[in-house]
Amino acid sequence: MKIRLPLLLLIVALAMTVTAAFLAGRWYLSQPIKPEATTPLLLDFKGGATARSVTNQVTVHFQSGHSAVSYRLSQIFADINHLQAGLYEIQGQQSWFDIWKMLNQGREKTFSVTLVEGLTLQQWLAQLSEQPYLIDKTSELNESELRQKLGIEEASAEGVLLPETYSYRAYTTDISILKQAYISMQNAVQHAWEERSDRCPVSSPYELLILASIIEKETGLADERPLVASVFANRLATGMRLQSDPTTIYGIDNFDGNLTRAHLREKTAYNTYRINGLPPTPIAMPGKASIEAAANPVRSPYYYFVADKSGGHVFSETLKEHQQAVRRYQLNQE
Repeated sequence: MKIRLPLLLLIVALAMTVTAAFLAGRWYLSQPIKPEATTPLLLDFKGGATARSVTNQVTVHFQSGHSAVSYRLSQIFADINHLQAGLYEIQGQQSWFDIWKMLNQGREKTFSVTLVEGLTLQQWLAQLSEQPYLIDKTSELNESELRQKLGIEEASAEGVLLPETYSYRAYTTDISILKQAYISMQNAVQHAWEERSDRCPVSSPYELLILASIIEKETGLADERPLVASVFANRLATGMRLQSDPTTIYGIDNFDGNLTRAHLREKTAYNTYRINGLPPTPIAMPGKASIEAAANPVRSPYYYFVADKSGGHVFSETLKEHQQAVRRYQLNQE
């Protein structure tokens, strides 16, 4: 049977129209939503939500395109039936294909929190309570309950969590982050303990953490940590008291920033001017560098150090030299 020319032309025209429509639809979905947009959309896609709600939120936020058109074309050309719940960050530079692929793969927005060395557990908890999209579960717990939740066997949660930057997804709990920090610290301190030198002055990994926390509070300079560690190692080896201000301060309730002679005379579990050896727990969260310094103090003749008001310290071998350094750097007496 011969096909008449007009009918053939009609078929060709229809095929070209369908092809053009197909290409136009795919082109539309492959274009950036609004490339000049600078404010992303945080799309909180919950279980039970629909693809239509996504197209509505995106077009309203970026004020671009038509929601119904975007939805219909997405039905035809994209997979919109296997979207995963989560919080997503959508940029104007993304296309509809990019958006559906992101939701299909569950590539949620990640947040991060940097838990800084030298801070205390309470300071960390306060910081975590202010993090966006992080569920607060710790404020309802006392210290004993918190240790139980984290699986902490040590006497205190202080000092047993590793300072680090931790990533999380929306609606993660602060307990989850602290569990990561505890496991990371266990690994870090075990490694340091196994690699410790014969100059390490403590007898257990937990004591290593206690000493590391004191070093962490005494100096923020990387090249000073092994020297500070050597001073404490020398003192512990000869039975001298550590006489560390940060430990004394940690044992003062509601410390107002002014360390007095009365504080130094008061006997508390943390006043290393009055007690022998280490305090019973760490006094802050030590970083890896301080842990390594505690495990491997350098060999030095120093037994004293005093802040030089430039961020560092002056180290002395004898009490006489130390007293001279105190007069010069603390009392401004030459």
